[in-house]
Amino acid sequence: MRKGVAALGSAVFFVVAPGTVAGLVPWMLTGWTPGRPWLLPVPLLGWALLVVSAAMLLHAFGRFVAQGLGTPAPVAPTEHLVVTGAYRHVRNPMYVAVVALILAQGLALSRPVLLGYGLVAWAVMAAFVRVYEEPVLHRQFGAEYENYRRAVRGWLPRLEPYRAPVSPDSP
Repeated sequence: MRKGVAALGSAVFFVVAPGTVAGLVPWMLTGWTPGRPWLLPVPLLGWALLVVSAAMLLHAFGRFVAQGLGTPAPVAPTEHLVVTGAYRHVRNPMYVAVVALILAQGLALSRPVLLGYGLVAWAVMAAFVRVYEEPVLHRQFGAEYENYRRAVRGWLPRLEPYRAPVSPDSP
């Protein structure tokens, strides 16, 4: 897939998937109106987490285009296994970022319903990863994915970045 097509597909998927899960649903649950205020550091932490999470999500989408030559959408997957950038620290940075965005909104708006929704969203995403994505990636990338999967945790980032083994066939 060419980068232009991958970028367009990723942009559409960005609006549809994370836009719905981390944007539309939280808005439907809260109208983005603040709840009863929590202690000041909590909403400030929420806003900071929101900024960092949004940046991580955009970065991860960009990696799929630039390195993977594909999209996060299952109908137009990457041609290459993405193991750079945030993927050097955690296997599922998009999902981690989406859950963090939901939790960040809950903290920033003082809305516990979003904290509960964030946990439910994480459980659904974790099940999807386990049942669908991991087997598909194993079939598509074989030993390369298995080595990566063993070295990099799915949900808790590692501090030391993963370095993919260099293949003798690499240029």
